[in-house]
Amino acid sequence: MRLLLLLIASGGMGTMISNRLDYRVPNEANFRKRGRMNTIVSTQLKNGLHVLFEPNDSVASVGVRWLLPVGSAYDPPERIGLSTLLSELIFRGAGSLSSREHSDAFDRLGVRRSSLLQTHHLRVDATFLADRWPQALDLIVPMALEPTLPESELEPTRRLSLQSLESLEDEPQQQVMLRLRDRHVASPFNRDGYGHADVLEQADIQTLQAHWQRYACPQGSILGVAGNIDPDQFIKQLESLIESWEGHADEPAKSEPAQRGTQTIEQATAQVHIGVAFDAPSESDEEAMLERLAIGVLSGSSSGRLFTEVRQKRSLCYSVGASYGGGRDWGIVSLYAGTTPERAQETLDVSLGEIQRLCEGVEADEFNRVVTGLKSQLIMQGESVPARASAIVHDFFRLGRARSLEEIATQVDAITLDQLNAYLARREFGEFTIVSLGPVELKTPSLMA
Repeated sequence: MRLLLLLIASGGMGTMISNRLDYRVPNEANFRKRGRMNTIVSTQLKNGLHVLFEPNDSVASVGVRWLLPVGSAYDPPERIGLSTLLSELIFRGAGSLSSREHSDAFDRLGVRRSSLLQTHHLRVDATFLADRWPQALDLIVPMALEPTLPESELEPTRRLSLQSLESLEDEPQQQVMLRLRDRHVASPFNRDGYGHADVLEQADIQTLQAHWQRYACPQGSILGVAGNIDPDQFIKQLESLIESWEGHADEPAKSEPAQRGTQTIEQATAQVHIGVAFDAPSESDEEAMLERLAIGVLSGSSSGRLFTEVRQKRSLCYSVGASYGGGRDWGIVSLYAGTTPERAQETLDVSLGEIQRLCEGVEADEFNRVVTGLKSQLIMQGESVPARASAIVHDFFRLGRARSLEEIATQVDAITLDQLNAYLARREFGEFTIVSLGPVELKTPSLMA
């Protein structure tokens, strides 16, 4: 239920070789060897469920990520919050097991599990020891096919959801970034996952059950499995568990254009919280990796331009950073800065100036730093089975296929400094959306006029 912003970590230096850079990182040879071994297996079952595997017999665990098409965008406009409640109810009993029995069974197996509501999907995650996958699968599958959704658990779930919504009053940074997305992205894809208070208060269990039955279908669901697993054995058991599961639900369509523009949320606070957003390539765009590297230069670490120019040199703010998120249909860059009322306007002006200055190009050491950081991130991801399960299912949703770590690393290797600077020279940032929260109203910078 939290709005998550993807930050590209980067750091380190390298040795320049002509227009290319030697950006080797520790264990890269082992990573590439492992990447060749871990072939991604993809299959679609008869009922439409897509299942993806990345087997890795060098680990002792298995990570699962299941995307079910019950995201916040599927809520009817007058019932925004049904999926919020369902994301809390999903672990409260399944099949013949009550909430307590289901939870205890997971605990006996040592299964780490969680759920998270996203725009298009309700995400279910589980991690467990490899030799316990058959028992774990027996507990996970009924959550999708026959969750209990007990009426006795609705009130506790309702209270938790309302508390989460009310907690935003104490989180001004979160408020700003949620409002920023609300203004910059078209409806219904701009929803934050917290729901509306009136819907949370009034929803009944029959409405929630009907919503689940309508949208929690195999068509549109994606199941990713990474780790020490035999795909054939897994599929055999999975098919026996879901043989009666069927159905299809149409994806939500854009209902209203994005509002965009600027907004000041006036509050008598000692700080000013600033959010900025602008369009970026989607993940399937051939320039997505160039954008990721560019934003890494802008804000990849404490050596990034925003941190250096806005915080270190001018002491304008206590926090500043930007991130790029490439979605299936669109991409977005989001920036946050926290500062004081006296420094807020200059913080905004300098931050936007640094975004525009990207078009002048990046230096070789900046390029080296961000590529090294991205490669390091890939290696660390390769050591985590939950991270790999996440990567392959989200790749499949955004691209229609899953990429290996080696493929992504090869894509990064192929980019040169000249290519990145040529991209930035023609990069147009378009319309900015700006939201601020605090006691002062910020002026629209001249570059946006």
